[in-house]
Amino acid sequence: MSPPGPPTRRGDGHRVDFQDVEQLYATELLADGAGGVGYLLKDRVFDGEQFISALRTVAGGGTVMDEDVVSGMVRRSDHLAQLTARELETLALVAQGRSNAAIAAAMFVTEKAIAKNINSILAKLQLPPSTDDNRRVMAVLAYLGQ
Repeated sequence: MSPPGPPTRRGDGHRVDFQDVEQLYATELLADGAGGVGYLLKDRVFDGEQFISALRTVAGGGTVMDEDVVSGMVRRSDHLAQLTARELETLALVAQGRSNAAIAAAMFVTEKAIAKNINSILAKLQLPPSTDDNRRVMAVLAYLGQ
């Protein structure tokens, strides 16, 4: 059982993670392409045979991903495809760490226009307001993970 929080690789390069669906964590696990990764949802690991099979796959350098995690990752990339060219340009500037004022100056529009543009991006990426998460950072992570 993994501790809560973002997954990291352990010394032997293998990791099986039991968490609720979190596509950004799954993307992080897959980022280096090294294999030996398992991402299973804890409430769906009931079949001991299935679990042992997943462990063997990961130990052999393979990858095991829960279908809900994979479908969530696909949905996220579909959301990026919905962004207009102007929204992608805005998101690229956000990814560079620019403020709304700097983005507005670079794009020759008002800060109010940038605020509306960013709200549209967040809506299209289905990132609702949250007290726990920084939606701008999550949007950038989705953008960088494309």
